[in-house]
Amino acid sequence: MKIVFMVLMSCLVTCKAIAQDDSLKYSSVKIETLDNTHNIKLKHLIAPTVCLGVGILSIGSDWLKNQNLDINEELREGIDSKFSIDDYSQYMPALSVYGLNLCGIKGVHDFKDRSMILAMSYLTMGIVANTMKHTIREMRPDGTTNNSFPSGHTAMAFMGAEFLYQEYKNVSPWIGVAGYAVAAGTGFFRMYNNRHWLNDILAGAGIGILSTKLSYWLYPKIFKNADCRKKKSSLQFVAMPYYDGNGAGCSGLVRF
Repeated sequence: MKIVFMVLMSCLVTCKAIAQDDSLKYSSVKIETLDNTHNIKLKHLIAPTVCLGVGILSIGSDWLKNQNLDINEELREGIDSKFSIDDYSQYMPALSVYGLNLCGIKGVHDFKDRSMILAMSYLTMGIVANTMKHTIREMRPDGTTNNSFPSGHTAMAFMGAEFLYQEYKNVSPWIGVAGYAVAAGTGFFRMYNNRHWLNDILAGAGIGILSTKLSYWLYPKIFKNADCRKKKSSLQFVAMPYYDGNGAGCSGLVRF
């Protein structure tokens, strides 16, 4: 009776596959996993808020200004030429999201949703950064213009790095780490090229990250019909009964 029961159970599980073909195939069902990119926790805001806060405090603090000068002098010592990779690296983290999708590595959102989120992030970052540039009017280290604070290049890079992290954190956290490494390198070369102070870099990083986090949080609230809450994936399974002379059972294989 146990063997009969096992056979009946396996037939129920695999009947769809057997009906489609004489050989045993996997049957598939759709399952749903939560999309957690639109949830903001307070602890996730600490690092970017501290960066932005330190950057702002540096404007009115003589001690922090002196630290900026010392760091700039140490960094610039012995440098005779610029290395303008930062003009291009600022875009790399955000563009990597689309590059990975073209390679078949899918992120959390489809093209429309992620593009809307990126546009919102860019708009938020641009408004905040440019408003502060024209309000604070800090002179650049090279003395060319007085729109040094905050660093727009760095804000763009960290905005893209957070965008890359959110889209691919469920695939591999190292993708996000790579994006943040490129963003940090962008900030470094802004100082290397004598275009920004350290406080400009810190504030730009904070603005970029916070802009993206805010956009992910607001997107499903602004666009009510956006399918951002759940992501469908396929589950494949097969079950087979067995009897080895000493006992009976049922073995199964599940593939996500």
